[in-house]
Amino acid sequence: MREINVSEVTAAIAKLCMDSCYYLPEAVKNKIKAAIKTEESPLGREILTTLVENFELAQQKAVPLCQDTGLTVVFLEIGQEVHFVGGDLYTAIHAGVAKGYTDGYLRKSSVGDPVFDRKNSGDNTPAIIHTKIVPGDKVKMIVCPKGCGSENMGALKMLKPADGVEGIKKFVVDTVRAAGPNPCPPVTVGVGIGGNMEQAALLAKYALTRTAGEHNADERYAQLEDELLELVNKTGVGPSGLGGSTTALAVNVEFTHTHIGGLPCAVNLNCHQARRAEAEL
Repeated sequence: MREINVSEVTAAIAKLCMDSCYYLPEAVKNKIKAAIKTEESPLGREILTTLVENFELAQQKAVPLCQDTGLTVVFLEIGQEVHFVGGDLYTAIHAGVAKGYTDGYLRKSSVGDPVFDRKNSGDNTPAIIHTKIVPGDKVKMIVCPKGCGSENMGALKMLKPADGVEGIKKFVVDTVRAAGPNPCPPVTVGVGIGGNMEQAALLAKYALTRTAGEHNADERYAQLEDELLELVNKTGVGPSGLGGSTTALAVNVEFTHTHIGGLPCAVNLNCHQARRAEAEL
């Protein structure tokens, strides 16, 4: 049994909050740079070039890539041989978010009551935490800030088994087309297939934690990712929704088992920044 003091978790989460908002993952940078060379629209190329200038400036000055630093989504993989000491794990995570957003001068966007008073929590807490228990004595943390420009454009559909792969393709493409400029394209498209309603949605969000360009290990789903990316880029939405051939940088598909009578499918969109940072204790 390995003991980890929750103060280590707080410090790590605080740093991940700042890093994810300041520094774009290298794989995403490379995707955007490569898209400049293939984008058919002159305006689209200009927009992509501006995006490169933006993430380079944010990195140089250690300032947020975007003013919307989002709600803080945390994916945890906890080794079953880990024992946390010194306090409550989730309290420590929320404390890390509060520290990261305060010390890092990140915009606080979390409101406590979603309907009536919508009062801001003042420190971007609570985080949205998804926990998985895995073998071993390590703790992996992935922080993915998510703003609502892109989050609001997500969708879920309870397809019928008879809809099949063509039904999935149509739903994904229709969702991206309907989103238009709102999620700040070129987007990364997370697709969750299977399970039930809530699991499909979680799979779609988890798909966005994957490194840009990394395919599903199952060849059938890897091929589906390529087909979906081609179809999405044929919509003509383009960079910033102003037309062009680069609507998406990647499509990531995750799947799991489902009921004999169901084919749930969820789509979650990331803006062009696809912010994420991870660490291991």
